[in-house]
Amino acid sequence: MKNTAKAAPDEPAKGEAVRVGDVAHWLRERIRAGRIVPGQRLVEADIVRATGASRGRVREALQRLEGEGLILLEEFRGASVRQITKDEMRQIYRARMALEGMAAHDFAASLDAEAKRQLALLQEELNGFESTGDHERFARINDAWHLAIIEGAHNDYIRIFVERLRVPLYRLLFTTFYKAHRIDDANADHRQITAAILAGDAPEAERLMRNHIDHALSAVGQLEDDLAF
Repeated sequence: MKNTAKAAPDEPAKGEAVRVGDVAHWLRERIRAGRIVPGQRLVEADIVRATGASRGRVREALQRLEGEGLILLEEFRGASVRQITKDEMRQIYRARMALEGMAAHDFAASLDAEAKRQLALLQEELNGFESTGDHERFARINDAWHLAIIEGAHNDYIRIFVERLRVPLYRLLFTTFYKAHRIDDANADHRQITAAILAGDAPEAERLMRNHIDHALSAVGQLEDDLAF
């Protein structure tokens, strides 16, 4: 008789059901949460034991993450979590300013009333986290808010490129919200951007989003003495 029990939400199913994407997601989430840190070696045998995936699928997952800029694969040394330089980090944020600014512009100009209604609901949820200190939950809703704007632009190229840019910054994107007042400061930007999108003011939505990403870059810059890039 087959075992029909489900795996824990953050664990891939064991056995043949484990896909390359499952392993890649498992690794991304641990890097994002800081369970695996920049510079740390990733041992294939350990990943096989933890996920139940075949060694071949683990290798494919590592190659996929290398293509995303998250993993470094070196001959004779194997895989490790890639360390981002300060200059690379600034370049990524500058690119996000342009792309997410365009996304906010196009979303504001769109006639997708349902997508805008969902953005308004996310904004209400974000407002509820101000002064609560619930950093982890705010970071997750913040991520959903950014994604809603990117999806609302209805531009697959913006979506693909922004996701590629955000993956190496997962840990930093979440860690910034552990700084005092960062939630309130970030959400002040969110409210203005949401209001501009709902009002259909495309140029203002783009300007505000560019400023918001620039503020995020400044917040990350304050972590430079605390985190290894």
